[in-house]
Amino acid sequence: MANHEATADELKAKAREAADDVGRHASRAADEASAAYETAREKGAELYETAREKGAEFVEDAKRRGAEYAETVRERGHEYAERARDEARRLYRQGERQAHEVAAHAEEYYDEVSGMVRRNPAQALGIAAGIGFLLGLIIARR
Repeated sequence: MANHEATADELKAKAREAADDVGRHASRAADEASAAYETAREKGAELYETAREKGAEFVEDAKRRGAEYAETVRERGHEYAERARDEARRLYRQGERQAHEVAAHAEEYYDEVSGMVRRNPAQALGIAAGIGFLLGLIIARR
């Protein structure tokens, strides 16, 4: 029996050694997993920071470009407004000239008609009566 006890003790010792080996391997695996997790967390933090910086750069670039586009639009708007004002002034002056021309022609025509009425008052009175009669007929039909 002593032989069996020695074998049992040896088995116990080998089992303890094996358990210790498994524990050491498990501890080493846990340490390696913890180190890998820490490395991954650090890399993730670095990637997050890089992405945040790039995002901030993109936002700033977009703001800058937007401001440039707004300034360009504003400048073009001022240019178009100035062109429109110039064209409106030109058209106003042209209309003013034509109104003066029409007024001058009307004044000349008035002077002619006035002179004709003074030279031939009876004829002018007959023409005016005829025109009045025709207008009366036209208005009466409505």
